[in-house]
Amino acid sequence: MIIDSLTNGEHYFTLNPLFSKAFNYLNSVNLESLEVGRIELQADDLYVIVSDSSLKKQEKAKLEVHNDYIDIQIPLSKPEVFGWSARQQLNKEVAPFDKSKDIQFFNDLPISYHTVTPGCFIIFFPGDAHAPCIGEGMIRKIIVKVRNLKK
Repeated sequence: MIIDSLTNGEHYFTLNPLFSKAFNYLNSVNLESLEVGRIELQADDLYVIVSDSSLKKQEKAKLEVHNDYIDIQIPLSKPEVFGWSARQQLNKEVAPFDKSKDIQFFNDLPISYHTVTPGCFIIFFPGDAHAPCIGEGMIRKIIVKVRNLKK
């Protein structure tokens, strides 16, 4: 997991060849003006999801993991709290891994919580279990799905 300012995205280009394209896009557009939906940057290897999501109480948030994608999540309208745990420490599966949706949920509790503010991002790698959308009310946010090339 990494938390940083969008202006520092270039520091992470070496972690995945698609990160440069992702951060260059994020820093070249007015993020607040993007419409809800999916924006393809490189077919299924790199795409942006703009969503209006309901936030939930900390105790209702479920940890999730992915295999095929790395998430770069960016709150736009207000701060967002994320729960985090190391994937290998999880043992309370909700259901088996759903390969078609690249997701699995767990009932384990996060071991830490992190608040990310607009103008910043959080990156979750496949080893990072994360519980997004913690807070109150609604949020406009961006999720960049980056193909995990190190599988």
